[in-house]
Amino acid sequence: MLISLAWHSLWNRRSSVLLTVLAISISVMLLLGVEKVRVEARSSFANTISGTDLVVGARSGQVQLLLYSVFRIGDATNNISWQSYQEIAGHRNVAWTIPLALGDSHRGFRVLGTNQDYFRHYRYGAERQLSFAEGQPFDDLYDVVLGAEVAQKLGYKLGQQLVIAHGMGNTSFAEHKDKPFRVVGILARTGTPVDSTLHVSLEAIEAIHLDWRAGVPIPGAKVDAEKARALDLQPKQITAFMVGLKSKIATFHLQRAINNYRAEPLSAILPGVALQQLWQMIGIAEQALLVISGFVVLTGLIGMLTVLLSSLNERRREMAILRSVGARPWQIIALLTLETTVLTLLGCLVGTLLLYAALLLAQPWIEQLFGLHIAISALSSYQLQLLGLVAVAGILVGVVPGYRAYRNSLADGLTIRL
Repeated sequence: MLISLAWHSLWNRRSSVLLTVLAISISVMLLLGVEKVRVEARSSFANTISGTDLVVGARSGQVQLLLYSVFRIGDATNNISWQSYQEIAGHRNVAWTIPLALGDSHRGFRVLGTNQDYFRHYRYGAERQLSFAEGQPFDDLYDVVLGAEVAQKLGYKLGQQLVIAHGMGNTSFAEHKDKPFRVVGILARTGTPVDSTLHVSLEAIEAIHLDWRAGVPIPGAKVDAEKARALDLQPKQITAFMVGLKSKIATFHLQRAINNYRAEPLSAILPGVALQQLWQMIGIAEQALLVISGFVVLTGLIGMLTVLLSSLNERRREMAILRSVGARPWQIIALLTLETTVLTLLGCLVGTLLLYAALLLAQPWIEQLFGLHIAISALSSYQLQLLGLVAVAGILVGVVPGYRAYRNSLADGLTIRL
């Protein structure tokens, strides 16, 4: 009987009920959506680099080394000599290395000097290898491979030429105009800093700096592009390098050996540990998003409570009649509580459906624009707990108008007090 009464009562007030359900469903969609994006962003963040056992750079903090070597943020405190790099790369436990040379840019995007091992051994996500959307790895001295974001935002195609600038900045007057590069490859999107990077060879980095010192050209010492090909272009220094080991057991042994390296002060970090440390530093942002979405849900529930309380005056005769035909006080409270339960559950259901509909429509756009892949999967246990909390909160909210209706019906009888 209570279910039937609740349903007919809600149907008679369907306009306000529809708006209430819509408010709750949007709140629920935002709550679950923020949680979904938070989880996927964290997963994408953690998968920026995969399969690399150590990252080695000049002596500095873990986070700083990770930021400039992996995320291309900030600058190194110092460089590493080529001799030290070769000595560590030749260690018996080292399977492969990827040298990294940073310091130049193109229209605000970082330029990375490396070698072919970068395309062979660099992994991201679940051990995913870099792949090419177009073209191939650099082969000639003045070849450049673009990340997907660089190619998209700057509109570059295969065969186009570009000029690298010295240092960082969207606008630079210290450009290597005498040695233009040709686009030979565009990498597939990865959702990592690789997308925002231009890749050239280590020899190319040496070639464009042959006639430069301390960030400025050397007067009267110009070396043209063709003449540079005939010179010794072996690097003298690099910024950092990644290390893959033959056995994971040797990781801590080699890390300790590098940290105690006598030739020059070096730091070797575990990428996974440094990523976790970095995420803890910026994790307050994700918590803030979750708190904000929680307040949005709270606002929706308060809106439902406001609608129910405001409609009680219109329903005072209804409540009085129910009391006159024998409805008990707990039944009056149960009726109103049941109505709020139905509204909350409908809001949760519609909000969940809206979330999946939004994900289906926005998934390709988000991946293309932000490089963030949001998987469409079943709700996690934590998301189900959030839905449960919303449902419980909605039920508790219904107790308030239920109690008010009970008090009014006792006071009014069949004569409504105006």
